Amino acid sequence: EVQLVESGGGLVQPGGSLRLSCATSGFPFDDYKIGWFRQAPGKEREGVSCVDNAANSTETEGFWKHRFTISSDRRKATVFLQMNNLKPEDTAVYYCAADLNTYCSYDYGIHVREYDYWGRGTQVTVSS
Repeated sequence: EVQLVESGGGLVQPGGSLRLSCATSGFPFDDYKIGWFRQAPGKEREGVSCVDNAANSTETEGFWKHRFTISSDRRKATVFLQMNNLKPEDTAVYYCAADLNTYCSYDYGIHVREYDYWGRGTQVTVSS
């Protein structure tokens, strides 16, 4: 059974940092692309960052490129999202997802509809 479990969310003050984790199981970790997404209240889910472990490549969308960093621990089949200098507008539910056939590259983008397997999300609230 494919599982993705997010953790690490919480309440943080503006300017603070959080490190989200996505623990995966049930599929060959190196073969799949893993993405981080977020959904703010009243807004559509959007792609934030992705990793392709087989290609040893990552991509983070421009809005967050200088504040968010994705990484993975292949031995633990876990993907992380380090978020720094958090802003109130970063408040959202953050999800990780996996897909075999999508791409993770600057030119391609990170597309919600292409990811087949999803975690339940972790809430991030940025507020003073």
